[in-house]
Amino acid sequence: MSDINITPMVDVMLVLLIIFMITAPMLGRGVELDLPKAKAQPMEVDQSKLVMTIDAERRVFLGKTEIPHAKLEDALANNARLRREGELYLQADAGVPYGFVVQVMAIIKKAGIPKLGMITDPAQGKWPPEEILPAKPADAN
Repeated sequence: MSDINITPMVDVMLVLLIIFMITAPMLGRGVELDLPKAKAQPMEVDQSKLVMTIDAERRVFLGKTEIPHAKLEDALANNARLRREGELYLQADAGVPYGFVVQVMAIIKKAGIPKLGMITDPAQGKWPPEEILPAKPADAN
């Protein structure tokens, strides 16, 4: 009688299970950011949408791939997914200067991306925060 020996198949499946258990937690990591706070109604964001990230060191990432500043416009213009979907979400670290974020936004528009969304964290507490309010004049006394 000839039986099928499934022991090698079980061994392979156990090895694959161990490999996936080790690598799965590593896949969920992204770029560390301190997002700016904004008081606005939360918006449902489809997790499958493409996100551009600017970290505190002004490095620009498209998804999880770092894009050099000099090649940013070409990378956006030649991205097949962006051409097909026509929308991009931008998230930037709160420590990145506003002018730099605006420059990146201008490059995105120049590359022909018609829809651009901004990702922020919900604001907690008092709005507007003290640091953005104009300074109060000193008493004349």
